[in-house]
Amino acid sequence: MRLVPILFYLVLCVVKWCVCDEGHCAWYGQCGNSDKGLPLPCVYNGTAKVLNDTTALGLLEEICPYLINKNGPTYTCCDREQIKTLSSNMAVPNQLLARCPSCYHNFLNLFCSSTCDPDHSRFVTVEGFEPYHENKTRVTKVGYVLSKNFAQGFYNSCKEVQLPANNQKAMGVICGTTADQCTYKKLFKFIGNPQLNPAAPFEIDFTFRPVLDHNDTGAMNKTIAPCYKAPNNDTYPCSCQDCKQMCGIPGPPMTPPPPWEILDIDAMYFIMAAVLMGFIFLFSVYVTIDQVCFKDSLGIDKELVTNIEESDRQILINKKERYVSVTDIGCMEKLGARFDKFLERQFSRWGKMCATHPLKVITIGLVLCVTFGCGLVMYQVTTDPVELWSEKHSQARQEKDYFDNHFGPFFRTEQMIITAINGTFWKHKNNNMYVSGSSQFGPVFKQDFLHQVLTLQSKVLNITVKDGDETIGLKDICFAPLCKDNKADHVDNCTVESILQYFQNNHTLIDKWSGDFVFQKTADYIDHLQYCFYSPSSYNDTTPLHLQCMSLYGGPVSPWVVLGNYTDIDYGNATALVITLVVRNHVNDNDNRQAKLWEKAYIEFMKDFVKDKINPNLSIAFSSERSIQDEINRESQSDVATILVSYMIMFVYISLALGHVTTCDYRIFVDSKISLGLCGVLIVLLSVLASIGFFSYMGIKLTLIILEVVPFLVLAVGVDNIFILVQAYQRDERNKGETREEHIGRILGKVGPSMLLTSTSECMAFYLGVLTTMPAVRVFSLYAAQAVLFDFLLQISCFVALMSLDSKRQEASRYDVACCIPPSKKESIPKGEGILYQCIKKYYAPFLMNDAVRVIVIVLFTSTCCTAIAMVNKIELGLDQKLSMPEDSYVLDYFNNISAYLSVGAPVYFVVQSGHNYTDAHGQNNICGSNGCNVDSLLGQVFKASQQSNGTKIAHLASSWMDDYFDWIKPHGDHPCCREYPGQSREQFCPSTMNNKTCTSCNIPLSEGRPAPDDFLHYLPWFLSDMPTIKCAKGGHPAYSSAVVMKKDANNETEIGATYFMTFHTVLKTNKDYIDALKYAREMGEQMTAMLHPNASHRKFKYKYKNMIKETDASNYRVYPYSIFYVFYEQYLNIVSMTVIQLSTCLAVIFVISTLLLGIDLYSSFIVIFVIAMILCHMFGLMYLWDITLNAISLVNLIMCIGISVEFCSHIIRAFAVSLGKTRKDRAIDSLTHMGSSVLSGITLTKLGGIVVLAFSKSQLFQVFYFRMYLGMVLFGATHGLIFLPVFLSYIGPKLNKAKVYEHQLKQSENIDTSNRRYTTYNAI
Repeated sequence: MRLVPILFYLVLCVVKWCVCDEGHCAWYGQCGNSDKGLPLPCVYNGTAKVLNDTTALGLLEEICPYLINKNGPTYTCCDREQIKTLSSNMAVPNQLLARCPSCYHNFLNLFCSSTCDPDHSRFVTVEGFEPYHENKTRVTKVGYVLSKNFAQGFYNSCKEVQLPANNQKAMGVICGTTADQCTYKKLFKFIGNPQLNPAAPFEIDFTFRPVLDHNDTGAMNKTIAPCYKAPNNDTYPCSCQDCKQMCGIPGPPMTPPPPWEILDIDAMYFIMAAVLMGFIFLFSVYVTIDQVCFKDSLGIDKELVTNIEESDRQILINKKERYVSVTDIGCMEKLGARFDKFLERQFSRWGKMCATHPLKVITIGLVLCVTFGCGLVMYQVTTDPVELWSEKHSQARQEKDYFDNHFGPFFRTEQMIITAINGTFWKHKNNNMYVSGSSQFGPVFKQDFLHQVLTLQSKVLNITVKDGDETIGLKDICFAPLCKDNKADHVDNCTVESILQYFQNNHTLIDKWSGDFVFQKTADYIDHLQYCFYSPSSYNDTTPLHLQCMSLYGGPVSPWVVLGNYTDIDYGNATALVITLVVRNHVNDNDNRQAKLWEKAYIEFMKDFVKDKINPNLSIAFSSERSIQDEINRESQSDVATILVSYMIMFVYISLALGHVTTCDYRIFVDSKISLGLCGVLIVLLSVLASIGFFSYMGIKLTLIILEVVPFLVLAVGVDNIFILVQAYQRDERNKGETREEHIGRILGKVGPSMLLTSTSECMAFYLGVLTTMPAVRVFSLYAAQAVLFDFLLQISCFVALMSLDSKRQEASRYDVACCIPPSKKESIPKGEGILYQCIKKYYAPFLMNDAVRVIVIVLFTSTCCTAIAMVNKIELGLDQKLSMPEDSYVLDYFNNISAYLSVGAPVYFVVQSGHNYTDAHGQNNICGSNGCNVDSLLGQVFKASQQSNGTKIAHLASSWMDDYFDWIKPHGDHPCCREYPGQSREQFCPSTMNNKTCTSCNIPLSEGRPAPDDFLHYLPWFLSDMPTIKCAKGGHPAYSSAVVMKKDANNETEIGATYFMTFHTVLKTNKDYIDALKYAREMGEQMTAMLHPNASHRKFKYKYKNMIKETDASNYRVYPYSIFYVFYEQYLNIVSMTVIQLSTCLAVIFVISTLLLGIDLYSSFIVIFVIAMILCHMFGLMYLWDITLNAISLVNLIMCIGISVEFCSHIIRAFAVSLGKTRKDRAIDSLTHMGSSVLSGITLTKLGGIVVLAFSKSQLFQVFYFRMYLGMVLFGATHGLIFLPVFLSYIGPKLNKAKVYEHQLKQSENIDTSNRRYTTYNAI
């Protein structure tokens, strides 16, 4: 709010001094005006005169009641005109100081005593005078003796009084220096110096001396009313905001909780180190016993040799084989075998059908994909950050919508942060009366630098853009608080927060200076700046320049908004200038079209200005409201090439790796799988298109991240099935009499359950990602899950059909790609083990199963896992907005400059929903912050929070329309704020901007400073429409026009709806700062709600947000904080619990799926979950070490990690479960040999090839959350699946599957009818 400098309050027109006798007057009456137009008193050496004028007596009783003689005539040293002048000049001090009655009472006593006291000559002496016409002499200088007690008491009673509208202390305005630097001597020196104080009519020389006793009357020594005591029975003491003594005993300072330590060591590291040492000890004992006493004791299952002939038993023992009878097979093993055999039969039948009718299957698949893909014509893309990152029914989103619908959305802002290139600090000679010598200033305060910045600012303000035939300028879109509907008619009316507003954006005023006759400079632009830093609402500084600080748009420019990187309140040390253009915003985004056009032109202008180095002295970081969204869109387009390169690498690898080349002749072109590999990639693309079309039919909007990531993701997680299927077919010999179609069906029956296990796990992992509250991540999970599902269905149908056609081509010895060329000769398809298979079988597996290596593996993986677990609680929360920008984005410089230079945080609004009763004293006292208000009122709680800003993140007390309204309606001065036209109805408001002498005071009856309920409602709209002026600094339109919603009730009566009270957060630089700010602000909102509803259950008002936009009433309204960043950071309040729940749920689902698809094998499923949990722990460690924060994106990646980890584990453990090796070590070698090559070539290398390309993405989001995390998933998955899991299984893997052993016995027995027994066995099992 625009506040007139207190210079104007201290209108001492009536101070009287004389060269006269004790008990006499020093002056009486007025003798014209000074050069400044202020009345001067006439010298008068005589006794006080009787005051008979009724009007004057009324005014005197109002402002100086102690001078009124109730029992006889009133004698004064002032006449009627002097009293009117005194009353008039107390109007503005009343507006600024009356919120603390004690301060204002002492202020009145100071000037009442000097002006009208009947014997003020005892402490006032005329020290200078000049002749006036008609033989009169007028005063030009006086001496005023004050007792030290009064001077210090007056200062102490006023030093904490606040000016809520601009978050300043009143003392910073009336003292001529900062409130922190002010003392009682500086205060009175300023008051009495007409060169500094434009309200002083002449020089007043204040002197202070102690009063010896009550008979000592040589100094003015009125009784001081301390701020913690009411000056009379009709008022209250000052509030806690204005008087620290009223706040009671302050609570302990808020400090962060101490780190969790044990013996001065981080507790997690200590605990996990103890766990690791305990494990190593126990494991060492086990290994020692195993090696010394029971070599491989746990690796040899007990031989089951019951119910068979002794001769047969001896044969089997000699062969070192286990013998199992039907009765040895347990119930769960029978059930698992049946279910496993059921899946095998179904997949075999399905594979045979697809291989037999390949063209039909492919056609049907294509038709279905095209049908789903046609939904693309209905697709919609959303790029709105709020829509992407905030759940529609979340608390923060509902609170934002409530705020936008009642008060309008938060302004659009265009901002520049300007620093000096190679700038240095410099000295300036002080001309200030309080400071001698020189002061140091930052490089941005050099005069030529300010001129350069002003030139740039002027160019920006004059940017125009064409909108059809219309020319759009800043004035058409900006916020103009002093104009009708906040729409500017000139660019000067636009809200431009800039230090150059202290000079009204004028080059000439920057150059203005004053000096004496020998050109000794006495004041320049630096002196003016120093004054404006602490009195930004001044219309006349105290320097000889007499420039105004108030901006052209009519509001004060706070230094902490326009300056950056200074210490405490030493604004002169700032090294950055901040220019902010405030633009109107609209709920309907279509109404922002012109603003977006202008912003686009502004961005292009600034890019050219910076790129071309038009001014090499300026370093500029800039941003606009549309910048983030534009850069996200640009980033998506720039990463298309990266995605395509990734696809090409994976395609080339798949095409080469799928081939089974054994010679270097023409068979290379026959045995290659380029066509099949290309078809596999096309299947992935078709599945993605089908997924997008499917959800487009459902009206679920796309996000750009889906188009970028999902195709790559589906290819990465789906290609392993292609490898497993093709390699299994290549290695398997066709049975005698078996057709190609039956062979393919049998292979699909063998590997189909594994494919189903991994694909189902991945789908469920993604579907569980839907549980997250972040819309972008939830939609991403939906599209990814559906694409993986479609990919699996196409793989077991269309790809099987394609594989049948490719096998037919290969058997005919036709060339790959050019299959129409007839072969020169036909040769059989080579079968056998590949090079990778041979390497694992002959070298890697035996090495890994070496006893020493196994021990090292277990200890190493356990150690890294324990270390990673110790890091889990150190992972930071949040998503740095810089990561969403391309590496070459201009917005990155802006973000970096915000962290380095910005000196104020985001505004925060405490919103009181509709329903509160503002018209009665009880409701008012629960809200306001001035005298008479409750200590724990809404404003009181904000003030207390601001006193511990390090913990609460609340920087200042809140601006209060209610407190300023109470000051506005008080009828003080000859130009009170609340005026009406005489003889008119109560509907005729006379604004303070109207200099109409006929307007009269509203004369509102006040009870304890508060109006009656009807008057409160009637005059409030006048206050909200009134503009601030020099004489009425409390006009509420600029600051509060949108802060109060006036509405009609059911009876069409006017009432107050929702309101807000605004303050600022401290500078928030880290994700933790933002989260803590939101957390504490919400706690404050809940406390305020509980205070307003003392008799209601607090839980009644918590977490009811779905109908929040609907009007509330007196029974259910609440107070909540709102800031623009809350919608983005709300998720982090419960991200940890959400992570635990979702990962636990996902693991539980994977356990169920694994149990079913591993043949009802609970033990194997537990091992799968255990290894996946270890991979997750290592992922958490990676996140800590590689600066990956926990947020919704990384949470979905962790969920996806679970799904992908199944691929690395399930194939190995399934092969182990069905292996018939003699010992666990033999079975581990067997499973690693058969599945290791497929896991390595089909899962690890395919994913790794595509992932590495993401490291070169311009998107930092890709680099951090996709390259780093995906790389971790693949590396940890591969190392655990190919190193740790086989070793772990060799120690405590599941026992032999008796059903598999039994079946193997039947096949190997020479004396049994295999076909008959097999039928019998399956029925028995």
